Amino acid sequence: QVQLVESGGGLVQPGGSLRLSCAASGFPVDFYGLGWFRQAPGKEREGVSCISASDGTTYYADSVKGRFTISRDNAKKTVYLQMNRLKPEDTAVYFCATRYYDDSLYCELDDAGMDYWGKGTLVTVYS
Repeated sequence: QVQLVESGGGLVQPGGSLRLSCAASGFPVDFYGLGWFRQAPGKEREGVSCISASDGTTYYADSVKGRFTISRDNAKKTVYLQMNRLKPEDTAVYFCATRYYDDSLYCELDDAGMDYWGKGTLVTVYS
C-alpha cells in the first residue's frame, strides 16, 4: 500500500523556520521524483519544489527560491522541505507527492501528473 505521510507543520512567526518531512512507503522511492505542493485558503494548489529520483535536479517556485530547500534521503525513504524566512503568504496546507519519470534527472511542479499524494500538513505563519 502506497503511503506518503507528511509531518513538521505548525505555527511560526514571520521570519521563522520549519522543516517538513514526508515519509514514503509501498513503492520503490529511489526511482520516483518527489515534490511539495501547497494550497492556501481560497486558492488553487500550487507547486513549491520538486527533486528528481537521482537527487540531481531540483526546482523551486519563484515565490520560495532562496528561502526553501528540498532534499531527500532514499535510505530513510523521506523527502524534506526546509523552510526559512517564512512569510504570512506561505500559510497553507503542504502536500507531498510523487511521480515516476523515465528520466531519473527529471521532475516538474505539475500537480496534475502526480501518481500519489499525502494528506498534507498545515503551516501557519502569523504575526
